[in-house]
Amino acid sequence: MTKPFGMGLLAAAALALSASTAFADYQLNILHFNDFHSRVESINKFDATCSTAEESKNECFGGAARLKTAIDQRRAALAGQNVLLLDAGDNFQGSLFYTTYKGAAEVEFLNAMKLDAMTVGNHEFDDGEGPLAAFLDKAQFPVVTANLVVDEQSKIGDRIKKSIVLDIGGQKIGIVGAVTTETPELSSPGPHIKITDDAAAISAEVDALKAQGVNKIIALTHVGYPRDVAQIARIAGVDVVVGGHSHTLLSNTDPKAAGPYPTMVDNPAGYKVPVVQAASYSKYLGDVVITFDDNGVVKEAKGDPILLDSSIKPDPTIAARVQEMAKPIEELRQKVIGASQAPIEGAREICRVQECSMGNLVADAMLDRTKNQGISIAIQNGGGLRASIGAGDVTMGDVLTVLPFQNTVATFQLTGADVKAALENGLSQIDDGAGRFPQVAGLKYTFDKSKPPGDRIVSITVQEGTEFVPLDPNKTYGVVSNNYMRAGGDGYVVFAKNGKNAYDFGPDLEGVVANYLASHNPYKPYTDGRVTQVGGTAATAQPEAGKPAATQEAAASDQKPVPAPADTGAASSTTAPAASTPATTTPDTSTSQTTAPAATAPTTAAPATTAPATAAPATTTAPAASTPSTTTTPDTSTSQTTAPAATPPTTTTAPATTAPAAAAPATTTTAPAASTPETKAPATTAPATTTTTPTTTAPATTITPETAAPVPQASEPPKTPATHVIAAGDTLWDIAKTYYGDAGAWHKLVAANRNLKPRHLTIGRELKIPAK
Repeated sequence: MTKPFGMGLLAAAALALSASTAFADYQLNILHFNDFHSRVESINKFDATCSTAEESKNECFGGAARLKTAIDQRRAALAGQNVLLLDAGDNFQGSLFYTTYKGAAEVEFLNAMKLDAMTVGNHEFDDGEGPLAAFLDKAQFPVVTANLVVDEQSKIGDRIKKSIVLDIGGQKIGIVGAVTTETPELSSPGPHIKITDDAAAISAEVDALKAQGVNKIIALTHVGYPRDVAQIARIAGVDVVVGGHSHTLLSNTDPKAAGPYPTMVDNPAGYKVPVVQAASYSKYLGDVVITFDDNGVVKEAKGDPILLDSSIKPDPTIAARVQEMAKPIEELRQKVIGASQAPIEGAREICRVQECSMGNLVADAMLDRTKNQGISIAIQNGGGLRASIGAGDVTMGDVLTVLPFQNTVATFQLTGADVKAALENGLSQIDDGAGRFPQVAGLKYTFDKSKPPGDRIVSITVQEGTEFVPLDPNKTYGVVSNNYMRAGGDGYVVFAKNGKNAYDFGPDLEGVVANYLASHNPYKPYTDGRVTQVGGTAATAQPEAGKPAATQEAAASDQKPVPAPADTGAASSTTAPAASTPATTTPDTSTSQTTAPAATAPTTAAPATTAPATAAPATTTAPAASTPSTTTTPDTSTSQTTAPAATPPTTTTAPATTAPAAAAPATTTTAPAASTPETKAPATTAPATTTTTPTTTAPATTITPETAAPVPQASEPPKTPATHVIAAGDTLWDIAKTYYGDAGAWHKLVAANRNLKPRHLTIGRELKIPAK
């Protein structure tokens, strides 16, 4: 039966006038997580496996069981609404579960969460195609990556699609995936897999989806927040970007967040695109609600990541299965190999921009192991250090969490000129927080970050006997590194091309470090000034805030294990014990990571680093993003895993350090605008679409005496002098709190001082302090 034409017009007009918004608008709830990195068990403030004692004290975060609970809770709360659960890649590598089961554990728990879609990350190729192919055999969800091209010999086959279209609430939702183009450099995809340009691949697939009548398209990416903001969100037809790789925490409530959640980006086509990411290691579950108009254009986007702390109880079925699968590796994990007198700093925000005590430990251990082979220099990439270690007993499990890549010690010979070239490579992406930053032993170097890449080294001295002498560019030196770097990983091409007499099959790196700890028991963590920054502004740790228009350096450490040349079979793995109880199938949502907690996240104790009696003053550091000072001013920061509440953040005082200098306050930064990507931090659940929030590391308990701002007495109101000279470690947050008694008044300082860059405060600059 056909309606009369006039009646049709009246009906259409009535619909448009009375209920256009109600009927035309479409809401989609997206739950998401990224960079799970095999954190099957819950984690502690150092992003390492949480102990039974820490669990009993409610000090744990994340883990598969807790993530499952959070997903189930959100799905229940959103019952009857349109919900998607997305995973932005890098599920492999990072714990003994991956080392033992090679992806079988991860896929089992992801199946239980009932993912709607996943993209692959670079670490999915760490052991070649084998483990990923086995993962895909068992996956009960679609995997999409548009810029992955396989040949007919690949084990992957056609199981990874460029995109998918899902019917959610009667609407077609297109999901197109992408992985970082640096995957061949950061991992081991092998000869049968090619990674093409991410933006071009997404653009082509978006056109294909639009041709099918799909007008709501999500880019599910593993390319990093900076790349998502600078490139992906600007592709015509992309409506939403759900990302990973850079471990970025976005938040509207956490002052240390890299930007607002979501970050709204102007698309050249004339609309705004929300970009989200949820830190890493299952510490957060991203939760954003998108409202589309009837043309598929985003009208509103709001939400915040959910911190998966102890208030969220682990799913009992998943928790039981995790315990069951942990039995074969428990004995190895629990073996105590020594003790540490203080926490050993391995946070990515520290070890990727400056000397850190974990870098010293690993480099010292490699050099000690090979010193009788004519080796005098050790170089370790900061990105290969995956966690910190707390004070007290150190287990083999702790060491394996720090060094999960099954790398071997590699020795070779280089000229002094090539050693310098290698160090220049290591410093070339310091602004991005890239994993190639060189931790060293047997030499000392100074650098100037303000100089262009390739010309940042100021001086290099090498140890000869008890003295340090200038590096001789023409002399040949014995060098030790890990086999990943020796093969050219993290940009160390000079090792692969110019290394002579190379031997890449030495002992396992984790075993070398474990033996070194055992022979130096108890171990005393320290820094001694072997890496020194001079000139310019102190480097700000920006974990994976990568290059604006290029894919970023490995966010998850982006280190691969022993490179897998031609993958002849699935990597060896331990068969997961059959589940004694069926894996739970309760519906779930997802989490994401980019390091950092939110809401009421507990503060992290800053690990103190103590220098030996004869060494230079030790630097007190903590696992978190901060602005490292020059070696003359000790630097303190909080762990990336901590997140202050909405009220001014607090920091747990670090264990006493033997270093004589006072600790500098941590750095405050403002969250970038949509076009200025930064990096990570924690969050709660607060809607805010386009507003930016100041990011900051929690203020330290002391400030450098020489330039310290006057601290008001408790009995008198804060004073507001006319000026303040910026000292190493100063942050706008701290300065505002000192002079105004309110950290939130930092914006007054920005307004009063022209060309002030909150993330890059210039030491020695005089700030105007406006009156209250």
